[in-house]
Amino acid sequence: MLKHLGFFIEIVKGSIITIRHFVVNMFYHILNLFGIKTKRRGAVTRQYPEAPIQLASRHRSLHRLLQRDDGKPRCVVCMLCATVCPSECIYIEAAEESDPEIQKVPSTFIIDLSRCCFCGFCVEACPEDAIRMDTGEVELARYGRGDLVYNLEKLLG
Repeated sequence: MLKHLGFFIEIVKGSIITIRHFVVNMFYHILNLFGIKTKRRGAVTRQYPEAPIQLASRHRSLHRLLQRDDGKPRCVVCMLCATVCPSECIYIEAAEESDPEIQKVPSTFIIDLSRCCFCGFCVEACPEDAIRMDTGEVELARYGRGDLVYNLEKLLG
């Protein structure tokens, strides 16, 4: 019997907290409705798909590879991004380049976003500033896992 009473007391406590938040938010909404400025503005509902929110400048979104002036990827296949990646979602193969300044370019550069944890270590480790996570694309839902595997063409485009 005491066990059931403890559950009931916890349900009442949770209900009181919920009602308190509701009343406080409604109070601030009503004050703002009449033009009275307050430090708080109450709970705010974002109408996301119709009115997207402004992302922070340091927000990490979808990856992209930067290009040189001649259109080739800026990556020199140093493998630091693949080495530092905790989820091991980056796969790179090197190809020889005729330019002696560059020496190597990626023939294959694959990022599996279904495994990526979006930590940003690959961006921080890159000495050439070849990879960035600043596309602003946050809607990454796809119908199949294969659509989440980004190759060199997708990352450059």
